Amino acid sequence: MSALLPTGLPALAGDTIGALVESGAQRLQAAGVAFGHGTTNAHDEATWLVLWRLGLPLDTPLGPDEPDSQQNQPVAPDQQALVAILFDKRIASRKPAAYLTREAWLQGVAFYVDERAIVPRSFIAELIADGGFDDWLGEHTQQVLDLCTGNGSLAVLAAMAWPDVQVTGADISPDALAVARINVEKHQLQARIQLQISDGLADLPGPWDLIVCNPPYVNSDSMSKLPAEYRAEPALALAGGSDGMDFIRQLFKDAPSRMTEHAVLVLEIGNERDYFEAAFAHLPVFWLDTSAGEDQVLLVTRQALLRFSPS
Repeated sequence: MSALLPTGLPALAGDTIGALVESGAQRLQAAGVAFGHGTTNAHDEATWLVLWRLGLPLDTPLGPDEPDSQQNQPVAPDQQALVAILFDKRIASRKPAAYLTREAWLQGVAFYVDERAIVPRSFIAELIADGGFDDWLGEHTQQVLDLCTGNGSLAVLAAMAWPDVQVTGADISPDALAVARINVEKHQLQARIQLQISDGLADLPGPWDLIVCNPPYVNSDSMSKLPAEYRAEPALALAGGSDGMDFIRQLFKDAPSRMTEHAVLVLEIGNERDYFEAAFAHLPVFWLDTSAGEDQVLLVTRQALLRFSPS
């Protein structure tokens, strides 16, 4: 493994948890790894890797002013060596940390993940947890579809947030659905979540009261420039064609016939708002406020889709 590492990296050093985190963050920064799969910076990722490798909860207090801080907790030499190996693997493989730990977190909920499914990171998760589109839901909301479910995290969060609904998680990938099944069973939601293979809405007649979807939307130019960490994920879950809108065009054509009268569709489009508005210029949508702003996730009603003909 060491032969694959960039030269000139600082050594991972330290005999306490805090020192290993600081040393690890410096090492990740110097190696130029990319973040965005659960963390946004070197320090947070180093904290994750150190705590996970030591078998400690990810909310272990490490700040110098935090009560019961474990910052100065000694780490035995054999454990230091295991932490170093994990950092070497993260840097050499350029795989997202979640693929190394086999765990990802959304809204404080732990999910299993591996290379068969995209690492979950949807802003729809926080909207579900915070009631960000509850005003469009009601007693009529009984059948919920998580389209492009991946590892099933949004389906699980939806079932947790709305205990009276039935949820279907659907994906074109049998491998992704196998991962989703692990998470449905992990959270003991087999009675309320069904999993189904489908290319878009082709095998999902519904009708659905709510569709949530984090589809492949990355445009081809952006796909060609993705860091290695993103290229380690299934391209099927990312690539959306020349403008990123290929899947969404078909979705908007098919959705109205599979939605109930007052149904809504909540769609994540990431950083592709310009392409979305160019493709669907006359479609009235509601942009939802997330921690990343108001241009990542939108809501569209069935009535709006009925009046709109995608180009």
